[in-house]
Amino acid sequence: MRRVLKTRYFSRWMRKTELTDQSLCKAVIEMTQGLFDANLGGHVFKKRVGMGNRGRRSSARTLIATNQGSKWFFMYGFEKNDKSNIADNELEGLQDLAKDLLARTQVQIEEAISAGKLEEICHGP
Repeated sequence: MRRVLKTRYFSRWMRKTELTDQSLCKAVIEMTQGLFDANLGGHVFKKRVGMGNRGRRSSARTLIATNQGSKWFFMYGFEKNDKSNIADNELEGLQDLAKDLLARTQVQIEEAISAGKLEEICHGP
């Protein structure tokens, strides 16, 4: 079963945007079909997600940790007008975080959800 989650950090950032959980779930479905913007290495993928009626060009850039199977974690997001891309040291930190998130067992994920560190936004087959 595919689980889509977001980190507490991502949730806080997302509240300042027009992104919805529904748009994130749709983005994951697109990614399972090979539609993503970049594989940044270390199980970190970049995906543009449209916000409101602004379209993909003024979309948010999201960085997702995934094994491209059962686990999808939205870790980091930014708007193009705020930042054009992430720095190498930021990517290294996100790759380390991705490794940690993807190594978690289902029990550890449930504990993180209970503690408010992760939030599940959708799941599917």
